[in-house]
Amino acid sequence: MRKRLSRRAAARLRRKIIAAVSILIAAAAICASLNGNYSEKNNDIDNSEDRTDILSNVCNEVYVDLQREEWNPLSDQAIDANADKNSEGESEETSSDDTNKGDKPYPEKWNVNDDTEIIRTSLSGYSGDKFFSLDNGGQVSNSTSISNSELLQESVLKPAFKISVNEKPQVLIMHTHTTETYEPYVRESFDPSFNYRTTESTKNVVAVGEIIAEKLRDAGIITIHDETIHDYPSYTGAYERSAETVKSILEENPSIKVVLDIHRDAIGTESSITQPIVEIDGKESAQVMIISGCDDGTMDMPNYMFNFRFACRLQEQMESMYPGLTRPLLFDYRRYNQDLTTGSLLIEVGSHGNTLEQAMYAGSLLGDALAEVLLDLH
Repeated sequence: MRKRLSRRAAARLRRKIIAAVSILIAAAAICASLNGNYSEKNNDIDNSEDRTDILSNVCNEVYVDLQREEWNPLSDQAIDANADKNSEGESEETSSDDTNKGDKPYPEKWNVNDDTEIIRTSLSGYSGDKFFSLDNGGQVSNSTSISNSELLQESVLKPAFKISVNEKPQVLIMHTHTTETYEPYVRESFDPSFNYRTTESTKNVVAVGEIIAEKLRDAGIITIHDETIHDYPSYTGAYERSAETVKSILEENPSIKVVLDIHRDAIGTESSITQPIVEIDGKESAQVMIISGCDDGTMDMPNYMFNFRFACRLQEQMESMYPGLTRPLLFDYRRYNQDLTTGSLLIEVGSHGNTLEQAMYAGSLLGDALAEVLLDLH
């Protein structure tokens, strides 16, 4: 008697069939490109035998899959696909405003779709011209016209600020996209109707930010953690609103040297999302990505390189203490309110495919490394 496939097995079979067809189509495209039928731009972007488009909320990069049975979007060379980026990264899966202006609770029940997939992987091992390694660990993804060699020289220089211990506030932790949240637990599929946002501060990035703040306070670094919601009920304009929050706090606390905007990334497609993880001390942690903005001459951010120096120190410290914790530091033409101090960074703690537990553990590890960096600047 013929065995019937389960829904999950059938879904995986369909994905394999689609992947096989994609390989054949891509192979035909390569043949055509060799015959000069494609433009130089298309050759630069689509030069693999098989391509899977995986869009990161903030990075907006395209990665390739070289015919792997288990898809790993970052194990091979990343393709530089600097597509049009929406203003200040407000291009995620839920960029429209919510019509319900009440609280947005975290789900208690889930409508998991077996046709979806959560891909557990480690996002590391980049290669290519835009990537370079820091002296003490970790990588930088350079998406600017500044040369890698010049950035490497900058990376060894000290940040522009000094830290005082057990005195006035030194660090501000805040969240432009305050409602960003995570998966509830490790599972194979996800609920495509959930937009990964909640106003419950124990379930979103606020919980991660508080763990980081506690680590700094334990080290004697006085830290303010602002929990203002900037992205709900209206998502559009969140960076403008968070800028006003930061300016107000800096005016009241001019001793603050460091401003960290804690987010979570969103990597995936309609049918699959990525869970970037690493095992540290026998426990799964979400991976962390720092974003340091560069001024293209239009952003009024003349001191952006000071932020980059600080970012490199933190990147190296995290990798030296916890190998594999970081994704490459993204240096790109972004503002993200990083004009407000010389110690301003945006940090992505995990992605929407990670669990809250993985993200909070990552926040704890990040807090330990950050405390070491700041105490070294005492």
